[in-house]
Amino acid sequence: MDQSKKTMRHFYCRDVLWETFEQMANDFDCSIDYLVNEAMRYYARSKNYQSPGGPQMTGGVPVPGASGANTYPPSAPKPGMRSPGTTQPPPSVPGGAARRPAPPTPGYAGVGRSAAPTNGPGLGGYASPAIPVAPPVAPPAAPMAAAGPTLFLIYNGQRYPVTKDQFIIGRGSKTSDLPIKDGNISRKHAAVIRRNGTFYIKDLGSTNGIDYKGMRIDNKRIDEGDVFHLCDYELRFTYRAD
Repeated sequence: MDQSKKTMRHFYCRDVLWETFEQMANDFDCSIDYLVNEAMRYYARSKNYQSPGGPQMTGGVPVPGASGANTYPPSAPKPGMRSPGTTQPPPSVPGGAARRPAPPTPGYAGVGRSAAPTNGPGLGGYASPAIPVAPPVAPPAAPMAAAGPTLFLIYNGQRYPVTKDQFIIGRGSKTSDLPIKDGNISRKHAAVIRRNGTFYIKDLGSTNGIDYKGMRIDNKRIDEGDVFHLCDYELRFTYRAD
């Protein structure tokens, strides 16, 4: 296989990365094509995949005659190039080849949220915007020994005692303790969880969520008289026996 052969490719690139590569190409007087190829080659090697050696570099600048780059003598920097120290050239590698560090893998935080660029160092560093959410409540691995008052769930005029550590509410008749036959209700929509004698309601990753006082919530401790809505269905909770 001809390792020097190149084929036109199309790919999507974040604007901030492309602008960074344009600046690098201008400073090093080389092509973006060269920078992208070097980044891909370096990343392949870092993952222990075989990749061909890149053009020989001197002081972070392509040597005249190197394939895929606009070249110029290392001793004659391009006018307008950043001063030394602004862009640190990569160290030379035995054998004459130099490796440029690959852009770091973008990091993401949060689920189902759009990533937004950060002002931190590095290329393409992304993180989700900070969104305050209530801490998740993990179901207990084993039944809790602590005793507490009996919680009753009132739904559609009927009272359901919650006698399990995890009481499932959802569309599935075989997987739910309280089945609600509606396509807007997820198969496992929510759970009432008992933890150390205290009850919580927890969203199980449903599509339409849990509504409490007009706000969508992930989880909440259940207090006397609390009313939650799953789509158009009202769930009322009480600790009173009558």
